[in-house]
Amino acid sequence: MTGTHRAAAAAALVLALTLPVTTAPPASALPNSATTTTTTAAGITAELPRPTGPFAVGRDVLHLVDAGRPDPWVPSAGPRQLMVSVYYPARPGTGVPAPYLTPEESRLLLAEKAPGSGLPPESLSEVRTWARAGARPAPGRFPLVLLSPGLGFPRALFSGLAEDLASRGYAVALIDHTYESSGTTFPDGRTLPCAICDAPPAGGAGAIARSRALDASFVIDRLTSAHPSWPRAGLIDRRRIGMAGHSIGGDAAAVTMAADPRVRAGVNMDGTFYAPVPPGGLDGRPFLLFGAADEAPGVDSSWDDAWSRLDGWKRRLTVAGAEHGTFSDLPLLSAAAGMPRPPGTIDPLRGLALSRSYLAAFFDLQLKGRPQPLLDGPSPDAPEVSVQAP
Repeated sequence: MTGTHRAAAAAALVLALTLPVTTAPPASALPNSATTTTTTAAGITAELPRPTGPFAVGRDVLHLVDAGRPDPWVPSAGPRQLMVSVYYPARPGTGVPAPYLTPEESRLLLAEKAPGSGLPPESLSEVRTWARAGARPAPGRFPLVLLSPGLGFPRALFSGLAEDLASRGYAVALIDHTYESSGTTFPDGRTLPCAICDAPPAGGAGAIARSRALDASFVIDRLTSAHPSWPRAGLIDRRRIGMAGHSIGGDAAAVTMAADPRVRAGVNMDGTFYAPVPPGGLDGRPFLLFGAADEAPGVDSSWDDAWSRLDGWKRRLTVAGAEHGTFSDLPLLSAAAGMPRPPGTIDPLRGLALSRSYLAAFFDLQLKGRPQPLLDGPSPDAPEVSVQAP
């Protein structure tokens, strides 16, 4: 369903970015944070919801080169190169505001998903974040969580999740899989567009998931080796590593776990399993299925098959009213432009609050050993979420 989901998300953004702003406060029981949205002659100004944890958030951007692996989609480009944003618990009042997208990434995203909107091409680069570039780290060692975006989604669209996890005491590596995003800017100023979004590669979506698993393991290598690529790598507790992904990135989380025992826990957010979970499971490691109604039991057979094969702790969560983009910042950008929600769909702030709360609950349980009643069954604080347990 990845292609269908991606088309729906693109159509939503096309509509969203051509309408005037309206705002409405969400009703919630789980924590929600307000976001500020305005439209000016210069375009959209939006602010991500405030992170909910006790830590301030720092962010560094890494350029990683896998010299031993040619790029799988554009071999003429040479070795595989990745841009990774690493979020971490920080000391308050340090660092400078971290940008959301580069102007060129904004231009490419708008050109792909909102042609003819009339917005200045740099509009989405002006979204305000809570992360601070170069902030001094908080003391301590923290679990590492990798985040893998959906196909065509730049990594910035998962800033809301990454910032919140970091504020709760995680190091978060948010990966742009090169040539799989609407645009990825490198330190030399090049911004590379998506090479496979409109023409699936040989091997189909399963090949994308398997390639991403190699990306993920390489990022773990570079963050946890004896000579890491990140100067603050001492913050990472190498014994506690998890991975979550959206759409094809969720499939990649399971593929990564099947190949890399260092990843102790995984989450698939609304992604069809084009590369199936192995028949023997994931060596008893925990996995969370977290999706919209399209992934409810009996609807997506790949999720039904995965559920039967997962051999460790597992839950299957279905969020009523969620869309494919609910697990990203995309609905917030739509709301910033005043897009009226289709009937029955969840408020963007509420959707992000639920995504944040359940993702953090899962990793708090699996990587920190903290009991999480939220995952044990239906919660009065989250009536939108159906819970299937073994």
